[in-house]
Amino acid sequence: MEAAADATVAGAAAIAAAAPSAPALSRERVVFQTKWGDIEFGFFPEVAPVTARHIFKLVSVGAYTGNHIFRVDRGFVAQVADVVGGRDIPLNAEQQEEGVKTVPLEVRADVRHTAGVLSMGRFEDPASGKSSFSMLLGDAPHLDMQYTIFGKITKGLDVLHKLEGLETRREGIFVMPKERVAITATYWYREGSPFRLTLSGAAGESSASNGSGSSTQVEGTQGLHSCAALQEELDKTRGRAEWLSEELQRVRRKCLPG
Repeated sequence: MEAAADATVAGAAAIAAAAPSAPALSRERVVFQTKWGDIEFGFFPEVAPVTARHIFKLVSVGAYTGNHIFRVDRGFVAQVADVVGGRDIPLNAEQQEEGVKTVPLEVRADVRHTAGVLSMGRFEDPASGKSSFSMLLGDAPHLDMQYTIFGKITKGLDVLHKLEGLETRREGIFVMPKERVAITATYWYREGSPFRLTLSGAAGESSASNGSGSSTQVEGTQGLHSCAALQEELDKTRGRAEWLSEELQRVRRKCLPG
């Protein structure tokens, strides 16, 4: 009996050892607001540095505001539309410039398509990803090593499951909600820090954030990772207020040139 128990323990240990460890999650958190609730996610900068930086830059310039989730396939994916053509408001020049950029395929055998991860959309060319991405509603091992996984949902999976209850229609391979699932507002904050992070440098540059809001990449696990709930809420509020201020300035420059 003891031998059997030992064998069971040894087997469990072997399974645990074989299981892939979770990738390090960035401290940056992006929030997409919808009428069904907020969807929040973070990035895997060590797994997909180019893609994580690209999506974060699109968020930081407000490109996803006014966009929508065009695909909701129950138990599979909820997919965000490409910002070029997906928004109900025109892109400004900066957003357009970022929106047409492409990113390469970035894959790792130990990072798999499981419920909650973010997977970059693309066409046949593996390096054709732009701004559309899927939020996994269930495991999809057939996508492993074929599509870039660049982050995961940290809050709001319940919101995505609400979307699975919407009435849908099929267009080719896509299962699409009949009602537009609008992303009415977006913002981001940095967990555990009162400072915001922006991407001011070119792809491939490396610079540590100095707390002044200037950096070229999404950070990984360096620094403090915990904070009181009140401080976290304060950081979220500050980040959103600053983002809204920047968005107002962009609109003002567009509408009142000179």
